[in-house]
Amino acid sequence: MTRFRIRKRVSLSRGWMNAILLLAATMFLSCQSSIHHDENNHNAATSRNAYSTTVEAENYIASQPEGKTLTMEDGGSYTIFDTAGWESLDVSIPVAGRYLVELLASNSADKPVVCWVEDHIDNKDNRTYNITGNMEIPASTSTFNWYRIDGSPMNKGLHRIRVHFNNPVKIDKLRFTLLREHKKTPQLFTQQTKGKKWKVVWSDEFDGTHIDTTKWSFDVGNWGWGNNELQYYTNNKKENARVEDGHLIIEAHKNKTGKGWTSARLTTRGKESFLYGRIEFKAMVPSNRGNWSAGWILGDSYVDELSWPYCGEVDILESVGYEMDDSTGNGIAHASVHCGAYYFKLGNQPTSTLKVKNMNRQFHTYAMEWTPENIKGFVDDKQYFTYEDTSTKLSWPFNKPQNIILNLAMGGGWGGLQGIDPDITAQKMIVDYVKVYELE
Repeated sequence: MTRFRIRKRVSLSRGWMNAILLLAATMFLSCQSSIHHDENNHNAATSRNAYSTTVEAENYIASQPEGKTLTMEDGGSYTIFDTAGWESLDVSIPVAGRYLVELLASNSADKPVVCWVEDHIDNKDNRTYNITGNMEIPASTSTFNWYRIDGSPMNKGLHRIRVHFNNPVKIDKLRFTLLREHKKTPQLFTQQTKGKKWKVVWSDEFDGTHIDTTKWSFDVGNWGWGNNELQYYTNNKKENARVEDGHLIIEAHKNKTGKGWTSARLTTRGKESFLYGRIEFKAMVPSNRGNWSAGWILGDSYVDELSWPYCGEVDILESVGYEMDDSTGNGIAHASVHCGAYYFKLGNQPTSTLKVKNMNRQFHTYAMEWTPENIKGFVDDKQYFTYEDTSTKLSWPFNKPQNIILNLAMGGGWGGLQGIDPDITAQKMIVDYVKVYELE
């Protein structure tokens, strides 16, 4: 699913104080129980014996602007920042996985503060990796409270991060708690690409009563998914993902508070991965401004945001609601490739589009044919996309396994480019089947 960023990282020196403050760092790791809830208690989860890393105010390495650290009665400390800026930290993550990120902060001013966490600030591509989306600290909250985001992807090892804030704020602690450990995908299907006829070798036709969890996992959380998306992806919650009348229904719902959405994102990661073949799904996608439907593959080597785009990504279908006529359902199908040589920051990702009639009330077949030589994209067997740069490792990571992903996002850098229709409260993507073929 194509990533769109709206901020660029500015490289700034940490200054002479780094060495002194690093000596004073006292981060600790502990195994502890942790219970968290999303903002509307839609997807309560418990992580027992989870790894947790807490970074306290005195652990900060450098800031822009420099903050003032104060000691509290209990011996702890917090830092006051008088203007907008950022605070740098080093965090050691013991286990690769998806994390609950919590910020202990307060805001006594009469306007809210938006904070977000940037990971891998020393990355070689000068990218900005936002792994939390926006955490809003309401105005006039003089007491310290925890503000939390679920599902941030983090690899094992040292992470150089920043906490950004757009207004004055008081920050005490930043805590990372493991929610779900990253697991290697145990089963790989490698398809033959020499032959004359396509034969189905893997499929899900959604003929049962439940989603087949031997084939699909659920990505969970509300960290923005690299695109500043608004939805919280829930864990196998029927309101957002279910099998009904032989179809997979992925349904986004506006929260009753009017703030935020829930939806679902299904992936074969951790279950099954694929190398080559024809990957095809038959689907209807919603109209209405603000939604972003996708069926795509992502490299199985993805662990956290530093993995992308080097792991590879092929968007078999992307559709945004604002490009679709609400009355006729006529819209546009997008197919794209992302890799180390071609992706959004370089502005050169290979992309093709095709006008498609009645996308929201009629099933259409979206497919890619993937061989060691090239990748082709189709709608209803009409080819409209070709990619064939196999010249380098950066341009061709597609000799390695990929996972299938189906999701319906709301908002984000592309889906929300023209805002979200304020009158809609639900959006629905319907999938008839997913099939993988090989040649025989």
